[in-house]
Amino acid sequence: MRQVVMYGPGDVRVEDREDPRIVEPTDAIIRLAATCICGSDLWPYRGAESVDHQVMGHEYVGVVEEVGSAVRTVKVGDFVVGSFWASDNTCEICRAGYQAYCLHRVLMGTLGTQAELARIPLADGTLVATPSMPDPDLIPSLMAASDVLGTGWFAAVAAEAGPGKTVAVVGDGAVGLLGILAAKQLGAERIIAFSRHADRQALAREFGATDVIEERGDDGVSRVKELTGGLGAHSVIEAVGTQEAMMQAIHSTRPGGHVGFVGVSHDVAIPGDDLFMAGVHIHGGPAPVRQYLPELIRLIWDRKIDPGKVFDLTLPLERAAEGYEAMDQRTATKVLLTL
Repeated sequence: MRQVVMYGPGDVRVEDREDPRIVEPTDAIIRLAATCICGSDLWPYRGAESVDHQVMGHEYVGVVEEVGSAVRTVKVGDFVVGSFWASDNTCEICRAGYQAYCLHRVLMGTLGTQAELARIPLADGTLVATPSMPDPDLIPSLMAASDVLGTGWFAAVAAEAGPGKTVAVVGDGAVGLLGILAAKQLGAERIIAFSRHADRQALAREFGATDVIEERGDDGVSRVKELTGGLGAHSVIEAVGTQEAMMQAIHSTRPGGHVGFVGVSHDVAIPGDDLFMAGVHIHGGPAPVRQYLPELIRLIWDRKIDPGKVFDLTLPLERAAEGYEAMDQRTATKVLLTL
């Protein structure tokens, strides 16, 4: 099969690799219909994380080609969506709704899903089948559900977005944009997007943003306070993972409010005095996407939401290197790779 491999920072190649096979009776093999490049894939691409001949990708949708002898909930021929964490969905942590912390979890990025085929461990707990074969135009949105939509949704839930709430969203990448969509679906009254890019601002408004702030850092916090009578937002989503973004999120939150953070943390350290005096709730981390997949698939299937709009560049798998470069240079928000 063909698969994306990152040899080192800035060095992405597509090469022939051995087809995956069933290893455990709980495995499934899927033939991907689409995959994509994640913002977190840019950390090693930019040299912020070490990388050496690493298979890439953790987002996936496709058709089941083979199942292990213990698999019961999906079958050959099913079109499936899965989370970027494989989970058994039966352990005590999973049953509490935190499948990203499953006692038997497997990070799909270690197996690589930017490929023609992929092995999915713990298939019964990880994969959710769609009602039937989807129309082609639904595939980008189902692809988004595998990570960025589920992550944005978790961020909004963690921030306790809901009716009567003002929500602020730090980060205008795919996750931040879909955090806006989620906040809107959860009933938020007002949604403030931080963005400096006209195309992302437009999509933010389409997804439900009522206000757009271009300022960052302390200036951005001041603008949120101006828009909220000096109080700050009830709910703030942090979807970047940097020190500035985290502090901007905390300081934009009113006392008693909630921060939902899902940006992959890089050298973030919250000063104790700031945290102590903020009086805010902070919750987040890797999103338990599997918890939300059935509901997200239903919303997409019924055409109530269209999260696939975050993909603004589509390339064949063979041109994955161009996709990485486009996201690195910010000429694309999120790249869909077709097979």
